Amino acid sequence: PTFFSIMSNRFSDIELREEEGIPTEEFLESCYAIVPVLDKLGPTVFAPVKMDFVGNIKKINQKFITNKEEFDTLQKIVLHEVNAGVAQVRNSATEALLWLKRGLKFLKGFLTEVKNGEKNIQTAL
Repeated sequence: PTFFSIMSNRFSDIELREEEGIPTEEFLESCYAIVPVLDKLGPTVFAPVKMDFVGNIKKINQKFITNKEEFDTLQKIVLHEVNAGVAQVRNSATEALLWLKRGLKFLKGFLTEVKNGEKNIQTAL
């Protein structure tokens, strides 16, 4: 078994809601499940990435816990912030989601390079 095969929460297990989108709670749980990977990759090299990653997860979670029923999907959070005119405000959940997506994409790219045989961390990064 690998770290990824025994993860308790995986993105691939999230069931999208037909009209509403990505369930917030399940998404956040999957994000938190990735954090230990960053420690395994290198607590020093990946410390800034981990800090940014966790910070963005917390910002989204802060918005979610203000009203779990209203913000049960990521799309509802973003639409609420867009309608309130705060989506582009620093530290908004929408901004955090954007940076979290970029962090996940970066991590996926890095792990793909490693999976494809790249041994040099700097090159893979």
